[in-house]
Amino acid sequence: MSNVVESCTDLPSTVVLAGQVVIGQGQSPGTVFVLVEGEVVIERDGVSLARISTPGSIFGEMSTLLKCPATATVRASVDTTLLAAHDGDAFLTSRPDIILAVARTLAMRLDNLSGYLTEVKRQFAGETGHLGMIDEVLSALANNETPVVKPGSARMPDLDY
Repeated sequence: MSNVVESCTDLPSTVVLAGQVVIGQGQSPGTVFVLVEGEVVIERDGVSLARISTPGSIFGEMSTLLKCPATATVRASVDTTLLAAHDGDAFLTSRPDIILAVARTLAMRLDNLSGYLTEVKRQFAGETGHLGMIDEVLSALANNETPVVKPGSARMPDLDY
């Protein structure tokens, strides 16, 4: 990952003090950060998910790629030096080496999550009741099958809201 830092030395550097928020959950997308030194904690809904201290680690990429508000908070756990690409889209589209690093990281996360979900499905196979729905829920999540919900009822099927 250190080659990521070397590739980004033209970006502005910023120091974030321990405890300060770098990206707030719900914040508008745009800036992509590269960790130079220090450590950040990733939190979602107040739950700590990961600690990142590897130089060259990239964050802010998910909200930039998805064009949605940040799904997690990134907070410095120690004084941390970052490089900041304030136009995340331009940064990612202009640097094939960086987008490849992001793709590899996202693929690794997906592989880890798939392994975890496989284990959860194995543990609850054959369960009845609400635990038996885990297989269906996980399959829907894994395949991005968001249920289509239409307003109305059998009596009034064509409601326009």
